[in-house]
Amino acid sequence: MRRQYRLLWSVCYGHLTNDIFASMTPVLLTFLAAGIMPMSNIQIGLTVGIAQLFNALPQPFFGLRADRSGGRRLGSFGLLLHVGLFTLAVLLAALTRQYWLMFFPLVIAPIGSAALHPVGALHAAEAVPRRSAFHMAIFFLMGQTGLALGPALAGILLDLANPNLLGRMSALIGVNDFGMQNDVTPILALSLISLPAILLMYTSMPKHHEHHAAKETSKSDGATGARQHFPLMAFVILGAIVVLRGLGQQGSVAFVPLLFEQKGWGPAAYGAIASSYWIASGISGLIFGRLADRYDRRLVMMLSMVLSAPAFFFLPAYDGAFAFVLAIAAGGLSGGAHSLIVVMAQDLIPLRKGFASGAILGFIFGTGAIGSLAIGAISDSIGLALTFQLVAGVIALAGGLSLLLPRQRQPAG
Repeated sequence: MRRQYRLLWSVCYGHLTNDIFASMTPVLLTFLAAGIMPMSNIQIGLTVGIAQLFNALPQPFFGLRADRSGGRRLGSFGLLLHVGLFTLAVLLAALTRQYWLMFFPLVIAPIGSAALHPVGALHAAEAVPRRSAFHMAIFFLMGQTGLALGPALAGILLDLANPNLLGRMSALIGVNDFGMQNDVTPILALSLISLPAILLMYTSMPKHHEHHAAKETSKSDGATGARQHFPLMAFVILGAIVVLRGLGQQGSVAFVPLLFEQKGWGPAAYGAIASSYWIASGISGLIFGRLADRYDRRLVMMLSMVLSAPAFFFLPAYDGAFAFVLAIAAGGLSGGAHSLIVVMAQDLIPLRKGFASGAILGFIFGTGAIGSLAIGAISDSIGLALTFQLVAGVIALAGGLSLLLPRQRQPAG
């Protein structure tokens, strides 16, 4: 049992480290554009968008590889690749000030992140099977913690290394004073924090023959008969849930700050309410994960999304402290379904949990990006407040579809 928990925490630590660097990119690009390497908004958007695609699209392939090998090298070297190419991009930007020299390693780096995610999700679920939903929630909570820490950490370190704010102001008015704001040393040094995570993952994850033996034991114990039948209709339903939830929970959060900016809130206030949305989303996953390990996962997932609908519906109508309550309810309740969706996908093809994790995570990331575009387009036509009320109906529909999924098998041990 001790080894199982070491495996769990190794992939959680790896996920935390990976997502710290993943979420630094917008802050880094803003800093580079202001003081080192001027970039247009189109160039910044292109960099972020292509990086997101490289993070989403390869995940099913890496999931298949993880199923065959256990992902010991795939996960640990994936983290090494992500952080290494990220660091190389920062170094090239600082030394050459050439956009395209920075662009290629920075957008390719998320391939390493794409390798880590299905490996981590596979082992988070399999470390202690009877607690798979709860442990999956811990895995994603660590990732969201990394997403929250990364921008703040990068900003603080860059501010400490570049204390003269006049350097940034001079860049805005065209004065050639970039030299005062070009120290990226803290970001380069920060890459060293990835080394313990890489080492822990490599030493904790099973070797190929150990993983193969565990799979053979699972087959011989009759853990599943799903190898002969791919539940296509169940995956179609789960895909529909992901699409609808991507429009609601993921797509709408990008517009929470704008919703309250239109009410007259300042940056600190609407930044805080957006943060509370994400923090609640991560923490609630632990609660819903625990419930899903004890009760019908379909019902828990349905309640997570249906109960969040009123919070989305009334969020545009309220101001002040109660708006924070609604934001926490909307993020927390809808976010609780995230880890459950991944576990449900794994339950559908239990002998291919790596592939299931990679496929569903890639789809989640992709539909989240599409959801943001859809929310933007719809809100331009009907207004942001009415769009949030439309989101409430969409996410309630996603919750209702959960009951059409097959009941999960009870894991052993």
